[in-house]
Amino acid sequence: MEPVPTHDNSTPDGRVECWSARIRGRVQGVGYRDACVQAARAVGVTGWVRNRKDGWVEVQLQGSVDQLLAMRCWLGDGPPLAEVRNIAWQPAEAEMTPAAAFERRPTA
Repeated sequence: MEPVPTHDNSTPDGRVECWSARIRGRVQGVGYRDACVQAARAVGVTGWVRNRKDGWVEVQLQGSVDQLLAMRCWLGDGPPLAEVRNIAWQPAEAEMTPAAAFERRPTA
């Protein structure tokens, strides 16, 4: 996947969608977050990923519907050592100050 040259991740009418997901399975200790950062940056979405103490990985994504659908596919597979068993999706409120890029956050 080639990196998108710009972070303008709005839809043609200027809308930016925001989705939140919690991923369960063998997703901690297998490079899931770092691979997620790389995939998100390649697709051009903004937002963040972090481990949760309860064993889930949490992701917030902002971008066009096409970008978010591409990430939805990637999150279901993850990196080679991951085993995704469950993804809980929900619409999310966009952060007051949209992220300039996609970042890895500390465990919550």
